Amino acid sequence: MSTGAPQPPPRQDPMSGRQRVQAWARSSGEAAGRATAGAARGAARAGRFLAGQARRASRAEGAGESGLSRLIELHALNAAGDAAVAISLAGTLFFQVPTGEARGQVALFLGLTMLPFAIVAPLIGPFLDRFAHGRRWAIGTTMAVRGFLCWVLAGAVVTESVWLFPAALGVLVASKAYGVTRAASVPRLLPRGQTLVKANGRISLAGVVGAGVSAPLAGLASYAGPEWSLRYGFVIFALATIWAIRLPKRVDSSIGEGTLVMGPDPAETEAPDGRARRPRVRIPGPVAFALRANCGPRWLSGFLTMFMAFLLRENPIDGWRSEYLLAAVIGAAGAGNTLGIAVASLTRRIDPRVTVLVALAADAVLALLAALFYGLVTLVLLGLTAGLAQSLAKLSLDSTIQQHVPGRVQSSAFARSDTALQSAWVVGGFVGIAMPLMPRLGLGVAAAVLTAWAAYVLLSRPAVRRS
Repeated sequence: MSTGAPQPPPRQDPMSGRQRVQAWARSSGEAAGRATAGAARGAARAGRFLAGQARRASRAEGAGESGLSRLIELHALNAAGDAAVAISLAGTLFFQVPTGEARGQVALFLGLTMLPFAIVAPLIGPFLDRFAHGRRWAIGTTMAVRGFLCWVLAGAVVTESVWLFPAALGVLVASKAYGVTRAASVPRLLPRGQTLVKANGRISLAGVVGAGVSAPLAGLASYAGPEWSLRYGFVIFALATIWAIRLPKRVDSSIGEGTLVMGPDPAETEAPDGRARRPRVRIPGPVAFALRANCGPRWLSGFLTMFMAFLLRENPIDGWRSEYLLAAVIGAAGAGNTLGIAVASLTRRIDPRVTVLVALAADAVLALLAALFYGLVTLVLLGLTAGLAQSLAKLSLDSTIQQHVPGRVQSSAFARSDTALQSAWVVGGFVGIAMPLMPRLGLGVAAAVLTAWAAYVLLSRPAVRRS
């Protein structure tokens, strides 16, 4: 029944459909912005936490008070920059060795790896020794040079400039120069009660962490082009240059050298005509012994790198693809190298003389086992042992040089020892290239060579001690 009164009009939504979509989009955008900001704040907090933890780890056990922590952090930056350069140049013709490359071309590549050492040993090592009271600036110079060359390479890889090879060689030379100068600086920053082997292990472990963090970032940058990872490397080396200059002044000091090292023959410090001349220091017996022992693991590393690369490509183990086999052996060697660094950095006491002998013997035993029981398991164990032995032996050699060689010529000593070890690696690589692709024959020859070398090292030990 109608009352005749007017009815109110139906309520209309003041927002149109388009306005509702816009409002929803604004609210969604604000929510996404809040989520992104929250994630960024979380990432920043995580980054600050990780940085704080790393800083505390680098300053532990007196490293903060002695100044070793700054050298540890500097080495992490150095490894981060080197990782960026390696990732960028991995796809260029300079470093790439295609799977179908002839053995002669691979041998040529091996010869090229000796070029940086041919420059460092006779030239750069003695030159760096003249900076005995300016090591901070010498280390900073090696960083600055690599930063500049990274910028040059960034343009060269795009245009395929003729400067690609010289600039890449310059980066390698500067990297080796940094290594010998950094190693000569460790004794001056050694915390009280800490061994040189442990200090070297902590520095090397920081390098592993630095490379591990930097490699993914450099890889992301390389997606935009290899030049961008090189520009990223330029930034890293620029920061490292500043960090090197800010190293403690004790790095430049020669106080206390006499308590750590053997001095030169006084008769060799003056020429017959009465003029002063540069002292010639005879290689101390412990250093010569450790260097001989190190040549075995380094030879095996070069042999396995080349022999396995060809063997597993041509004669893979049944049921496995050659790429997976090679990745397993290389991965095991990398894991062994990292494990060796961790052992050296965490163990309270390591006797370098015993360590180099055990490393050489372990390589010989595992090579023999791999020859007798050839298979994936023995190859992985051989790779793991080779990486572990090479790492521990090299850290022991470094500590022996730091302890027994006078500080004013340590850069030359490290340059020459690195050259000898690289020569052993290259010789091993040449043998691996020339060896017939028969697994048991090749690994048997490797075991025989290492056994004979171990016997030579042991027989030379008494003579070394008497010298």
